[in-house]
Amino acid sequence: MCTNYAAARRDRLFRHFGVEPPDSPWRDEVYKDYMAPIIQRTTDGQTANVATFGMVPRKHIPPGVRVFDTMNARSETVGEKRSFSGAWKRLQLCLIPCEAFYEPNYETGKSVRWRVDLASGEPFAIAGLWREWDDGNDGKALSFTMLTVNSNEHPLMRRFHKPGDEKRSVVIVRPTDYEGWLNSRSTDEARSFLNLFPAELMHAEACPAPPRALKSSTTASKAEAEK
Repeated sequence: MCTNYAAARRDRLFRHFGVEPPDSPWRDEVYKDYMAPIIQRTTDGQTANVATFGMVPRKHIPPGVRVFDTMNARSETVGEKRSFSGAWKRLQLCLIPCEAFYEPNYETGKSVRWRVDLASGEPFAIAGLWREWDDGNDGKALSFTMLTVNSNEHPLMRRFHKPGDEKRSVVIVRPTDYEGWLNSRSTDEARSFLNLFPAELMHAEACPAPPRALKSSTTASKAEAEK
């Protein structure tokens, strides 16, 4: 599972994914209820929009209901859980462009934050679902979740999370599968893309957590241009 990741930079959205970056800004480090870019299919191809990380944003959890997390959706039960089933059955599939994601490693006896990315250093996309919300006077808004699979046998991803817990991994979609994933015509076809990524193509190392107050991608790009 993943509850914190590094979103793809604006310049990489077009260069690597072939989509124009959204106008709205996003932070480099993404946590629950943060805005971040997702890529959706359209009648003309693909488009990028910003959406809230977590299928059910905190502000949409009814009063009196205990706050719950929806940043990840288990592939095995995605069609059964109320928070995700509608989007899954309607094939509201998306790509979540990333630079890296972060997981806890307990091999030292305590939780150590590790950064996981591709050995090539290229950005990548995680398989996700999106849904739309009516935010009243603010209009329509999007949210998203990451799909996960069991990783008990994966050489790298089995190293994360608490001892005794089931090992889970997000689904990294191969670039050659981007179009196929987004244009899946049935849930069975969509499931064919929900596989573990080869460990030999991945890289991971310990990485201290940065402060939560970070510059947005837009702000960082503007500052760089003004140097």
